[in-house]
Amino acid sequence: MKTWLMLMLLPGLVSCSAMHSKSNNNSDDDFYQAAHKNKGEIDAYQLPKHAINDVVKGLAFQMLQSSTFVTPKTPVAVASFVHLADLESTNWLGNQLSESFVHELQRHGLIVVDFKTTGHIRVTKEGDYVFSRDWKELPERQIIDYVVTGTMMEQNGGVMVNARMIGMQSRVVVATAQSFIPEWVIGDELQRRENVRIKDGMILRDSQAMLEEKRAVKIQQ
Repeated sequence: MKTWLMLMLLPGLVSCSAMHSKSNNNSDDDFYQAAHKNKGEIDAYQLPKHAINDVVKGLAFQMLQSSTFVTPKTPVAVASFVHLADLESTNWLGNQLSESFVHELQRHGLIVVDFKTTGHIRVTKEGDYVFSRDWKELPERQIIDYVVTGTMMEQNGGVMVNARMIGMQSRVVVATAQSFIPEWVIGDELQRRENVRIKDGMILRDSQAMLEEKRAVKIQQ
């Protein structure tokens, strides 16, 4: 009788064990679904001026919702967003997007690696600094599995932003997001059109307005 009862209960026990195991295996997969349960996408056209951080909230929602490989234990870094035309220049908007992404990804529970941190405090008369854009001051190797970055393309009425999360070793795009930022969200800064380029380790700035100014004098070597 006891043997017959055990045989009857065994399939149920196996089923419960399998369901519990499946639940544990999917705990990382369900992390983002739970984290974004009450966070809808943000409509950029409903935003006020200077609300770049709210645009990034919408981009982060899209990206983390579609991500399939990244877990809360995966080291992620964020790089500047660049101009689509050359992929080697950025501006204040590209840097602001990356800074806002650092906040959003960390807020959602990811391990965000700030590779611009030197590992020491540089004390000067002007202030105390732990960040640097000089690669000589930064650690030679850092543990980064994925990087978040993207491109910007200026269009009539604003800027189209395409964000993506890429595997550092595989170069596989594991998540994407896209948003159009209207001019009124960006504010007056868009009119300045100041570009930032990196050449021989130096930051070079040129203004589109100066190129269009007839009185401007071109300086050459």
